[in-house]
Amino acid sequence: MKKYIILIIALLFSALCLNVFAQAKQYPFEVLKTGKGKQAMIFIPGFASSGDVWNETKTTFEKDFTCYTFTMAGFAGVKPQPNPSFKNWEDEIAHYIKANKIEKPIVVGHSMGGGLALAIAADYPELISKIVVVDGLPCLAALMDPSFTSKENNDCSAMVTQMTGMSDNQFYDMQKKTMPILLEDTSKLKMVVDWSVKSDRKTFAEMYCDFYNTDLRDKIAAIKCPSLILLESYFVNLKPAIEGQYKNLKTANFQYANKGLHFIMYDDKAWYLTQISNFIKS
Repeated sequence: MKKYIILIIALLFSALCLNVFAQAKQYPFEVLKTGKGKQAMIFIPGFASSGDVWNETKTTFEKDFTCYTFTMAGFAGVKPQPNPSFKNWEDEIAHYIKANKIEKPIVVGHSMGGGLALAIAADYPELISKIVVVDGLPCLAALMDPSFTSKENNDCSAMVTQMTGMSDNQFYDMQKKTMPILLEDTSKLKMVVDWSVKSDRKTFAEMYCDFYNTDLRDKIAAIKCPSLILLESYFVNLKPAIEGQYKNLKTANFQYANKGLHFIMYDDKAWYLTQISNFIKS
């Protein structure tokens, strides 16, 4: 009897240690798991957006796929973490996929989330089966300056000071003016502005600065998986510049929306869902 008691105590201690270890691992994002299916889809929202941006998309796919929807730390009311960076977020998403044994997911990312999808596909090609980039670019800064090169040890302190120094009203007004440039569907405007307003101001500044300094144009040559690149309608006018940024991505399938702005999942929803469905089936 004594032997069994010792064995039970040992097992309970092991379980406790494993639980403490699991709790100690804090990823720089929250994850909502929904749906059913052998194949998994991972949804990464864009800058300062909630994972709720994918709600209508998931409705289409949850019956056939297990969906993992991320909201990044510091965005849309999620608790911030110190020293956020694009590279850290990329690596931690990859670690989450490995730790949770998510087998060859399809990764869908909007805007900066699309940049994360590209980076993961390049640095961890064995992990994923396909990527969908929703109005994201390998190098945002190069759209204005094609000769742009990333700075080492980029100093984001000025932007942090500017953003954190704003009053709540000033920041709200800035976001309220910005969003109509990115989103045509007026029924969604208040919601998207609220996500920004609920974001941690320091994270907002640090991640915008870091992402603007990110250049994936060479890195994406390492991507081997099929890649669907969905672009807002206006970008058809900038086709040489846009597709020039992607010239090293040999698996790219470019599709331009018929209408709307940056939030394609709202502004050209039917077209967008058809493109993703066809890509998944192909």
